[in-house]
Amino acid sequence: MILNSLSLCYHNKLILAPMVRVGTLPMRLLALDYGADIVYCEELIDLKMIQCKRVVNGLTLLLRLECTGVTIARCSLKLLGSNDHPASAFQVAGISEVLSTVDFVAPDDRVVFRTCEREQNRVVFQMGTSDAERALAVARLVENDVAGIDVNMGCPKQYSTKGGMGAALLSDPDKIEKILSTLVKGTRRPVTCKIRILPSLEDTLSLVKRIERTGIAAIAVHGRKREERPQHPVSCEVIKAIADTLSIPVIANGGSHDHIQQYSDIEDFRQATAASSVMVARAAMWNPSIFLKEGLRPLEEVMQKYIRYAVQYDNHYTNTKYCLCQMLREQLESPQGRLLHAAQSSREICEAFGLGAFYEETTQELDAQQARLSAKTSEQTGEPAEDTSGVIKMAVKFDRRAYPAQITPKMCLLEWCRREKLAQPVYETVQRPLDRLFSSIVTVAEQKYQSTLWDKSKKLAEQAAAIVCLRSQGLPEGRLGEESPSLHKRKREAPDQDPGGPRAQELAQPGDLCKKPFVALGSGEESPLEGW
Repeated sequence: MILNSLSLCYHNKLILAPMVRVGTLPMRLLALDYGADIVYCEELIDLKMIQCKRVVNGLTLLLRLECTGVTIARCSLKLLGSNDHPASAFQVAGISEVLSTVDFVAPDDRVVFRTCEREQNRVVFQMGTSDAERALAVARLVENDVAGIDVNMGCPKQYSTKGGMGAALLSDPDKIEKILSTLVKGTRRPVTCKIRILPSLEDTLSLVKRIERTGIAAIAVHGRKREERPQHPVSCEVIKAIADTLSIPVIANGGSHDHIQQYSDIEDFRQATAASSVMVARAAMWNPSIFLKEGLRPLEEVMQKYIRYAVQYDNHYTNTKYCLCQMLREQLESPQGRLLHAAQSSREICEAFGLGAFYEETTQELDAQQARLSAKTSEQTGEPAEDTSGVIKMAVKFDRRAYPAQITPKMCLLEWCRREKLAQPVYETVQRPLDRLFSSIVTVAEQKYQSTLWDKSKKLAEQAAAIVCLRSQGLPEGRLGEESPSLHKRKREAPDQDPGGPRAQELAQPGDLCKKPFVALGSGEESPLEGW
């Protein structure tokens, strides 16, 4: 937690600009690696943020929930939630602990904003807002996890302006003053705003002087009018006039197209505008090593480093793909560009860039960390944990090498159910959009079982669910070296055992499953597992 609420300085800084779909955690960390002093997140709308829950220190949350029998999984799965205890609150807490992040999670389980300790004293949270009270509510929600608060008053895009946000605020100075004054008085972080210039210099200077009187720490100026686009020249002279007029730091923005192509150009742009600092957008999106004093690094190296951060911090693959496409630009039709275009998961993106082994190692480590978290729950209770939706869970995976060629946990579970006159196991499997991994729940005698670890195929996920059921009931699962009856060898019934007796035909209740013996197929019966 930042103790000094005014520790962020805006003088003589290199700054990563806020960019929608680009300014997520992997890009911010990469920019810091290459020399950026301050990084802005993408604009996040106040209405969306005030619905979010702040999820931090998942291990503490996990231990606190043990008394209720709740366990957590690595990601969101609405199927496992309930109205009173949605899965997301528990599951995202787990991933926050594994990733060492602080997440702001929407009601639909989506992570809207993710940050981490490394950037905490250098990340500025930019919000889109048109209401002072909502803005303050968002600022107070995030202020312990960011270094500064910024209000977007420059975005000309419809998704921002249609709600009276972004550049729409430029025509309402009274609202600007109220929003900024409320934030300055109500939050412990330095407050800034980012604007565009107005049609006349006189109006522009009048507005920025009024903004300065609200007590903000700095102002970022994009040197184009609301209706202008990147192909229009940036007005360095207007930014310079603003810098000469104000006493607070002025951050120059808008130079990527005309001025900034390498590191030395950043200082030239700063001098041309007389600004205190420079904020870089598209030039940094194309190659974040623009901040590196030693010069631009090869794009292949930069992209691989970006991908590593994306995997390590569980970035959604569609966002990763979008940012990489912005870097490739004219190379999108290259063989590597075509592989990227075809990729439909983080795994496939990694494979397209020769990072397949890294993906496997990293995801295995994340799974292992999650398994350790889940194990802590089981250690407290001494039993497999059951969540409030009635699903018994364990952190297990199916390893084909641990089983004979013709035997699987699903086979063992099916045979046991048939011998006990139970209904056939029912598997419900879902795929996670984030990385296209699978999770399955198996229902046996009205009890549900699931592994908290996600698998790369539907078949593997179902086998893992079967393992959870078998292990929780103390039944053999067919592993190599396990002393259990064979599925494919007939076994003579003991003299005192009547396979057709009342006990065999009695329907099992969930609590009685562990009392049922594992019985091999009787003489003369046809195996139900042929062809499995």
